[in-house]
Amino acid sequence: MIILYIIIEFLFGSLMFSYWLGLACKKDLSTVGDGNPGAFNLWKAAGYKVGIAGVFLDFLKGYFPLVMLVNGNYVSGLSIAAVGIAPILGHAFSPFMKFKGGKAVAVSFGVWSAVTNFRCSFAYAVILAVLLLIAKFITKGESTTTEADGVMVVLGMWMLGFYIIAYRFPQFLVVLWLQNSILFTYKNKEKLLVFFKDIYSRYAGNDTTSGMR
Repeated sequence: MIILYIIIEFLFGSLMFSYWLGLACKKDLSTVGDGNPGAFNLWKAAGYKVGIAGVFLDFLKGYFPLVMLVNGNYVSGLSIAAVGIAPILGHAFSPFMKFKGGKAVAVSFGVWSAVTNFRCSFAYAVILAVLLLIAKFITKGESTTTEADGVMVVLGMWMLGFYIIAYRFPQFLVVLWLQNSILFTYKNKEKLLVFFKDIYSRYAGNDTTSGMR
């Protein structure tokens, strides 16, 4: 049955609601911004009303039916980690998008809400909010780049591990967190590379300039 649950969850996750909502609004998300066919790019392309609908639907496909499986004790232990990562993988590698998919942020919030009764999803939201405030302070209130956004998403998920370990969540949630963190890192690898290359070039440039004085 676990295999069946994994397949069902993957298929739920692969439903690209935000991308389809974008098409309904005559917006091809693959040509907008960084090309991510997810809820946050939909927000930028079609406005906050449609964007909120996309966030809600992407959240729900991570939350349901996983919360029913967990609360009904259909899955337990490490099987929760296996079933829980499935909708996230479904969104990230959707067959409806030729297995390219999106960054899976909203669906991840849904999954963590389902398996921890919103505790870890709330903690992750707080971490992202703090990182955004720091970024705003550094940029003096200017909008963050898509590369910086990707770094915050990845860094925030890795930082969530401190919360999970500190509060002694079950081992299977540590496994789920590791899977989610690795996936986020992989899906944002281009953004991470550009971001750190830019940081390095700035540091190297300043260092060279200082050495010439």
